[in-house]
Amino acid sequence: MNIVVLVKQVPDSGADRNLRNDDNTVDRGSANNVINEMDEYAIEEALKIKEAHGGEVTILTMGPDRATESIRKALSMGPDKAVHVLDDALHGSCAVATSKVLAAALGQLNADLVICGAESTDGRVQVMPHMIAERLGVAALTGARKLTVDGATLTVERQTEEGYEVVTAATPAVVSVWDTINEPRYPSFKGIMAAKKKPVQTLSLAALGVAADEVGFDGATSAVVEHTKRPPRSGGAKITDEGEGGVKLVEFLATEKFV
Repeated sequence: MNIVVLVKQVPDSGADRNLRNDDNTVDRGSANNVINEMDEYAIEEALKIKEAHGGEVTILTMGPDRATESIRKALSMGPDKAVHVLDDALHGSCAVATSKVLAAALGQLNADLVICGAESTDGRVQVMPHMIAERLGVAALTGARKLTVDGATLTVERQTEEGYEVVTAATPAVVSVWDTINEPRYPSFKGIMAAKKKPVQTLSLAALGVAADEVGFDGATSAVVEHTKRPPRSGGAKITDEGEGGVKLVEFLATEKFV
């Protein structure tokens, strides 16, 4: 089975994240960038399928030069190779344009199964799996907490707020996963060393047949108009109980529409 895992490099969610003042995009240059957390679960699931059914696992990333760091980290977990879509014109691309580029790359990779995280920690829009599946004309099995492969048939337990749904589809398909699906392995020293020699193919927009004016700021269907820093947290209201504390508390809760 030919499996492709989508991996995105994002600013570490445990550190301060900022937007650039010049174009209102995520400031990745000054951030500590890491693999999107959900994508690590996608990598692990792809490796488990390969171990059980055979095949090949390819990492697909769209991003600037520095995304190579996350590609090598992903490869150290065990995938066979990677493809890096790299082009200066991609800066400022919206989700719609990003899905077009990734779908074009996937069209060249002939994947039987595309696995990705359910969301990215920087955007958190949860639309990429659906957009890519629509562009490729294949099924989208999203929000999986369990994935079973039986020949060309995929079955997922789709996580919901009420429990889960069982959904099936035939390959090729796009599957997105939550962090409840597995426990990602840690790269071994052998895996880290081997990752340095694994092939990483670089693709430009021209190689994908995508025009520069279809992506970036020119092709964006949405944009951040302005941004401000989150205001510092202020102290809460204090109620001094001088015999009427209960009344004052109820009045405050009523003002906040809690009662």
